[in-house]
Amino acid sequence: MHHTLPGVPMKLALISARPAMGDKEKNIQLMERYIKKTNADFYVFGEYFLTGDRCKDEYRELAESVNGPSIQRLKKIAQTKHCHLVFGMPLKDEQVNGLLYNAAVMIHPNGTVNVYKKWFLPTSGPFEEKIFFDQGEELPVFQTEFGKIGLLICYDVNFPELSKALSLQGADLLICISASPSVTRKYFETLLPARALENTVFVVYVNLAGSQEDLIYWGGSQAYDPLGNLLIKAPYIKESIVTCDINLKTLESARARRPVLRDIRPEIYLDLYQFSRFHGKKEQKE
Repeated sequence: MHHTLPGVPMKLALISARPAMGDKEKNIQLMERYIKKTNADFYVFGEYFLTGDRCKDEYRELAESVNGPSIQRLKKIAQTKHCHLVFGMPLKDEQVNGLLYNAAVMIHPNGTVNVYKKWFLPTSGPFEEKIFFDQGEELPVFQTEFGKIGLLICYDVNFPELSKALSLQGADLLICISASPSVTRKYFETLLPARALENTVFVVYVNLAGSQEDLIYWGGSQAYDPLGNLLIKAPYIKESIVTCDINLKTLESARARRPVLRDIRPEIYLDLYQFSRFHGKKEQKE
């Protein structure tokens, strides 16, 4: 039964899986297989799930627009199953030919498509995202029948300003999709509960599992409540699907107990701009 009242529990399926590199057809079939395994309101897959990670220059051929054939097919699945789908893909810019984004896509049961373009592109060690992608500029919050949702991608979670921006716009739940190799596991497991607690929001994290070329992804998809308590965690490394029920109604009591959103001081954000732009020096007057 599908409700349209906020405050009704939503069931999330967190899918830690290994997409095939460069094979969209295979990956859509893989998504379908997981969706058939269990009933849920939301099915969440990892970063780059449509194409696989580590595709480098191939992303140019694999990228599609928001009305492209892959999203059209996934829309049909969402409508048939009456569910939301969240996954990652390389997305073409709608205006400028040749510009690509690393995007998180959310498809609603009615066929609405929302897109978040990754703000922070890791370019160090094995990561070279800035070579292939342009940075996102928008921080949208999306209304669903359950509540408001903000999307993040992987490295974004290292920048608390993003989660804060989404929470200040009323996000009840942040969904972070990821392609995190084993070496960074402890960073994510430190930051995710912090993001939940410092914003009093639910946080859901879904990672790839297994290998893509030379990297091993640690899986371990997990969910936190607005006070930073772990609700569920998937096994490390191996592929899995875990489900979790969350009730956004519990946000009110969490926010009464930890009134961080009430206690925010907006003037700090202006100061942050000055510190960041001029590295502590006072802005030069003309």
